[in-house]
Amino acid sequence: MENKNEFLATEPVVSLIAKFAIPSILSLLVMSAYNITDQIFIGNVVGVLGNAATNVSFPIVTLSGAISVLIGIGTSSNFNISMGAKKYEDAKEYIGTGLSLLLGVGILMLIFVLLFKDTLLKLFGATENVLPYASIYLGITAFGLPFTIFTGAASAIIRADGSPTYSMICNVIGAILNVFLDYLFMFPLKLGIAGAAIATVSGQIISFILSIAYFF
Repeated sequence: MENKNEFLATEPVVSLIAKFAIPSILSLLVMSAYNITDQIFIGNVVGVLGNAATNVSFPIVTLSGAISVLIGIGTSSNFNISMGAKKYEDAKEYIGTGLSLLLGVGILMLIFVLLFKDTLLKLFGATENVLPYASIYLGITAFGLPFTIFTGAASAIIRADGSPTYSMICNVIGAILNVFLDYLFMFPLKLGIAGAAIATVSGQIISFILSIAYFF
């Protein structure tokens, strides 16, 4: 294993900031636009109860995102430190441990949410009218948790490996696909809030495939 990221130690800081910051900013902007579009589709097709259902499900998304950042930043930081010190075997071990941990935590998160789905939704404020919609939405999107946890952390690791543009592509393609699938599942196929959930998981799976392909 060789250090193909020597440019991190030799290029000017300003150019490095541009190279790494711009793809990250674009990725966040697209993800924000995707979330807004998602809510527009749900609001127009399902109504305010659908929007409320996604809102009470959002703490699970926040928790999974926090776990993803925790593992992703920790893994990528130790990877970069090891590569800088030319400890290439240590770097490989950090990547292997991080990716394995992501897959394990993602599966545990899925099981936990499925077991306590309605209890969690009530805790997060789901009312009697909102709960049926929220239960459908979270029951489907829970299957996307292993994929979104992995992809979020993998994005940080891929950036640490010197490929910020590829990291952006993984997130952006999944987000854009989700918008098109929202329309397909909610208008022509008339699947309602279940359609929005299926579209979300589908986008997450595509981003996951692109992310894991990088490591091969």
